[in-house]
Amino acid sequence: MSWKEKALWLEKITKRMLLTVGVLGVVVIYGGFFFLMVSGRSVALIPWFFLLSPWICIYFGLSQTQQIKVLHWFVKKVKK
Repeated sequence: MSWKEKALWLEKITKRMLLTVGVLGVVVIYGGFFFLMVSGRSVALIPWFFLLSPWICIYFGLSQTQQIKVLHWFVKKVKK
C-alpha cells in the first residue's frame, strides 16, 4: 500500500468517524436539551457551542462537493 493510498484510507475513515460522532452528538445533545426543556429545568447553563458542535462534525464528515452544496444552501437561506 503506497503512501497516497494510506492517506486516502485515513481520510475516508476520519470522515466516517466525524459523521458518526456528529450524528450521535445530535441525538444525545439535542435529546438531553429537549428533555431539560420538557421537564421544566433551566437550559440557560448550556453554552450555544454545545448545540453547534455536532453539526460541525457532520459538516467536516461530508465530501467536498457535499460541503459546497451545504454552503450554497446555507447562504441561500440566510439571504432570504
